[in-house]
Amino acid sequence: MSGAKKLERIRGFVFDVDGSLVHRDAGFHPRPLPGAPEVLEKIRTSGRPLVLFTNGTHLRPEEFARGLREGGLPVRDDEVLTPVCSALGYLARRHGGRRTMVFGSETTRERMAEAGVPLTDGEDAEVVFVTHVNEVDFDSLERAARAITRGAPLLTASYGPGYWGANGMIFSRGAMVTAALVKATGKRPIVVGKPSRMAVRAACERLGVESREMAVIGDDLDMDIGLGRLGGSFTILVRSGTSGSVDLQRVPERRRPDAVVEGVGEILKWL
Repeated sequence: MSGAKKLERIRGFVFDVDGSLVHRDAGFHPRPLPGAPEVLEKIRTSGRPLVLFTNGTHLRPEEFARGLREGGLPVRDDEVLTPVCSALGYLARRHGGRRTMVFGSETTRERMAEAGVPLTDGEDAEVVFVTHVNEVDFDSLERAARAITRGAPLLTASYGPGYWGANGMIFSRGAMVTAALVKATGKRPIVVGKPSRMAVRAACERLGVESREMAVIGDDLDMDIGLGRLGGSFTILVRSGTSGSVDLQRVPERRRPDAVVEGVGEILKWL
């Protein structure tokens, strides 16, 4: 079945951002990839919803959206999801009211507090949540490790190595902090960003569709295609970023995408 036929059955779209819809210049300004604005507009014209799921956590969704618009990619505020969105849903369902230690930007901490999450910086933490952080001190790491060894779950926005930037891979500082806590405690982290069932649920709730009715499009075989595979979604690998040079013949079939394009603009003819 052709890509066009398969996308006819899709009721909602999930896009990765960096390496898939935009590349960033040396100043970290987004530059839309060829065809990206047209793809988003054609999906909207068809009456189907879309969402951009970034594993970035240092900004609020509306701030991400504004930056993308300023760079030339037409995105509404409500069309952006981050791991903080899926984390808040997960905390409300599983750990409501529990004291949470957050490694992250002041923006992230403010957003968590606004959502009613009680924050702490001490060993009394009942949940530890790691997002993007510019600096971290060993005292904080030790307090978090002690809380985790006493039973606090370790949540992380992402446990992947990084994402595609202007000059290649930008390594994830949040993943580095998470790895340090995993090494110290021996506990496995719970990923709430891509790829995770929490992220699948957040996308479904935002789009108002079942995961099997979604298409997931991205440049990272593990993050984006992995997200789609978790939900049984139709997956499209875009070779303009992280997994651009991956030999798919060497990838187990269960991890392969349903379709592959060199750039997101190629999807336009399927819509």
